[in-house]
Amino acid sequence: GGDHSIGAGTLAGLLSVRPNTGIIWVDAHADINTPDISESGNMHGMPVGLMLKGLTNPSVIPGFEWLGSPSMNNVRLNSDSIVYVGLRDVDPKERLVLRRNNIKTFTMYDIDKFGIGGVMEQTLDYLLCKDSERPLHLSYDIDAVDPILAPATGTAVRGGLTYREAHYVAEAVVRSGNLASAEIVELNPTLSDGDGTSDTVELGLGIVTSMMGKSII
Repeated sequence: GGDHSIGAGTLAGLLSVRPNTGIIWVDAHADINTPDISESGNMHGMPVGLMLKGLTNPSVIPGFEWLGSPSMNNVRLNSDSIVYVGLRDVDPKERLVLRRNNIKTFTMYDIDKFGIGGVMEQTLDYLLCKDSERPLHLSYDIDAVDPILAPATGTAVRGGLTYREAHYVAEAVVRSGNLASAEIVELNPTLSDGDGTSDTVELGLGIVTSMMGKSII
C-alpha cells in the first residue's frame, strides 16, 4: 500500500461486507486523529479516527463524501472491534480518545512486559472470545518495526518491533485461521538509500509472505 490513509478506504470496504470483522492495527502510531484534533493535519494519522463510530463525520471532508451515502452512512468501526499492537508515539488528544472509548491497546511497554507471544495471544483472545470464527483484518504499518531494521518509512520512531517480533505478529494471526484480509503500508524506498532501502523492502516482503502462511517449518 501507500501511506496509512488508505486504511480508511480499506476499513470502509471490508466493514461494508463483513461488519463483524476484528481489526489488528500494527503501528507505532494510533492513527485515531480527526481533522478537529490533529496537530499535523496529516491524513495518514486519521484512518481509524475517520471510521470509528461516533467520533466524527468523515463525509464532510472533501474526498470522503461517499462515506455519507445511503449504503455507507452506517458503516463504521466499533470501538471493541480493534486492537492496537506496537504503539509508542501517540498524540495527547489521541490518548484521550483511546481511553474514553476503552480501546484495547498494546504498547511497546506491554510487548516488553508480556513478550510478543503473550501480546498476540491476548489480542486474539480479545477479538475472538465471542465468535471463534470471526474474520480478522491485519493492518500493518512498517513503522511498527524499529527503524534500525526498517528505515525506509516516513514517520520512524525508535524502540519498535524486532525482526522476529515483526514476523511473529503476522504468523500468529495466520495460525489463528481467521485472517481474512491484510495490508502493509508506509514502506517507501525513496526515504532511505542503499542498505536501508533494501533492508526495509526485504523485511516488508518477508512480512507479506508470513501473512500468506509461510512458516519456519
